Amino acid sequence: RNIILNNPRKRNALSLSMLRSLREDLLHDVKSKELRVIIISAEGPVFCSGHDLKELSSEDDVKHHSQVFEICAEVMTLIQKLPVPVIAKVNGLATAAGCQLVASCDIAVASEKSQFATPGVNIGLFCSTPAVALGRSLPRKVALEMLFTGEPLSAQEALMHGLVSKVVPEDKLEEETMKISHKICESSKSVLALGKATFYRQMAQDLDSAYRLTTQVMVDNLTLRDGQEGIEAFIQKRKPIWSH
Repeated sequence: RNIILNNPRKRNALSLSMLRSLREDLLHDVKSKELRVIIISAEGPVFCSGHDLKELSSEDDVKHHSQVFEICAEVMTLIQKLPVPVIAKVNGLATAAGCQLVASCDIAVASEKSQFATPGVNIGLFCSTPAVALGRSLPRKVALEMLFTGEPLSAQEALMHGLVSKVVPEDKLEEETMKISHKICESSKSVLALGKATFYRQMAQDLDSAYRLTTQVMVDNLTLRDGQEGIEAFIQKRKPIWSH
């Protein structure tokens, strides 16, 4: 499924209405057998500029401000709770909550012209919620330099530090994203769902707990029909026939 941020005149800002739409699109028919991967992209030269600052002015009350940040956090955590991989296809600038969105996705493919920044500090609003995703994707000192200075990372710098998975020329962005998507679609949906959920659970644990969890999950994986089908297909030197 393709989800396209489509408000280029407002730099695809994550307004309350945009966040609600994004949540709805992410959850739409999520249990469908046909849904295998979600790709988030954007129209225009800016992937996403972050929150709509007009919604954060003093004219709106604290309740409205809380709503904006709460739904944003919900959307970012939802991405990692979904049973299918979510890919950010980035072609342009991703700043503040837009950078947070990229960091929250499972995989991110970026064009060479893309840039990533958390410039909130420059307007007196530190990017504390983007820092949650950023600090879990980047080395701490790289994340803090971005947060303290607001200076952008180039696409190559973002790749080097682990914010994105791949950087390609702009004219190859669609091809590379689809290549990854098609490869994902070759695997069992139930196995991928189990693996994704387990990955994020174990990342929050200490080493011993992570191995206890994943040891049990490997055993559970073998009880899945697709777990046994994959092993039998490998032994018989044939392609597996997945249940989904």
